[in-house]
Amino acid sequence: MISMAVQQPTARATSGAPPWWRRGPAVAAIVVVVLGVELALGWSSLATALAQLRAPEWDWVALALAAELASMGTYARMQRALLRGAGTKVSMKKHVATAYAAHSLSATLPGGPVFSTTFNFQQLRRYGVSPAVASWCIALSGVLSAGALVVIGAVGGLLTRNTGSWHSLAGYAIGAVAVAFGVRQLAEHPHLLDRPVRALLGGVNRVRRRPPEHGHARLVGFVDQLREVRVRPASFAFAVVLALLNWLFDAFCLWLCCVAVGAGEVNPVSLVIAYCAGMAAASVPIVPGGLGVVDAALVLGLVAGGLDSGYAVAAVVLYRVISFGFIIGLGWLVWLGIRYKYRAAA
Repeated sequence: MISMAVQQPTARATSGAPPWWRRGPAVAAIVVVVLGVELALGWSSLATALAQLRAPEWDWVALALAAELASMGTYARMQRALLRGAGTKVSMKKHVATAYAAHSLSATLPGGPVFSTTFNFQQLRRYGVSPAVASWCIALSGVLSAGALVVIGAVGGLLTRNTGSWHSLAGYAIGAVAVAFGVRQLAEHPHLLDRPVRALLGGVNRVRRRPPEHGHARLVGFVDQLREVRVRPASFAFAVVLALLNWLFDAFCLWLCCVAVGAGEVNPVSLVIAYCAGMAAASVPIVPGGLGVVDAALVLGLVAGGLDSGYAVAAVVLYRVISFGFIIGLGWLVWLGIRYKYRAAA
C-alpha cells in the first residue's frame, strides 16, 4: 500500500498532468460553455415560458390551487376511512394537519419518508390509536396510494395504445384485489401471523444471542391489537376511491396550470402519462422534493404529448410553485404549530 501511494504521484509528475487545482479553471470554463450553449438553444422556449408566467389567467390559478388542496384533503380522508375500519375516530382537522406536516417532512428532508412515517405514527398514537392499528393504517395507506398511481398509469397507457393492454390492466386489478383480500384476512385473523412471525423472532434472537422467547409477549400483544381492525368492504372501497382521487386531483392541478398559461389544448391522456412519469421520478429520493428530476420528467412528458416546450416549462413551473412551494410551506407551518402546541402542553 505504501509503495503504491508513493508511485502514483511520481507517475502523474512524469506524465505531465497538472494537479487538480490547475485543472479547475479549465473545468469551470467547460461547464460555462455547456450551459451557455444550452441556454442559447433553449432561449426561445425559456422566453415563452417567462412571458406566460408573467401574466397567467389568475382564475385558473385559483382553481389549480383548489384542486391541490382537494388532493391533500382526499389523502387525509383516506387515512380517516381506514382508521374508522378499526373502530377509531379522529377528527378530520387532526387528519388534515397530520397529512400536511408529514408530506412536508417527506418531501424536503433527506431520508424524508422515514421522518414522515415516524411523525405520522407518533401523531396517531397521540390521538389514541393503538400501535398495531397505527402501523397497519400507515402501511395500508402507502400500499393504496402506490397501487392507485399504478392503476392510473396503466389506464393512461391503455388509452394511448402505446403501452399496456387490457391484459395488463386486468393483471393490476387482480393484484389489487389479492392484496386487499390478504390484508382483510390478516386483519380479521391475526393469529395466522403467529407461527411465521414466531419463527422470524426466533431467528433474530439467535443472531442477537437472546433467549428464543425474548420479545414474544410484546409480539402477542401487538397481534392482539390487530383484532381491533375490521376491514369492512364498503370502508375499504371508499379508501381505494379516495386514493385514486388523491392522484387525480393532483393531475387535475397540473392540467389547470396548463390552461392558466395558455396551453389548454394539451391532450388529457398525454398529460396523465407525463404526470405519472413525473410522480414515478419523485419516488426516487435523489434530491429533496425531486427538484429538477420531477420537473424534467414532467416537461419532457408534456412535450412528447405535443405541447410546445415554452408552454410546458411555464405550466410545470406554475404547478411546482403550487404543489411544492405553497403546499410544502403550508405543511411546515402546520408542523411548527403542532410542535409548539405539544411543547406548551409539556
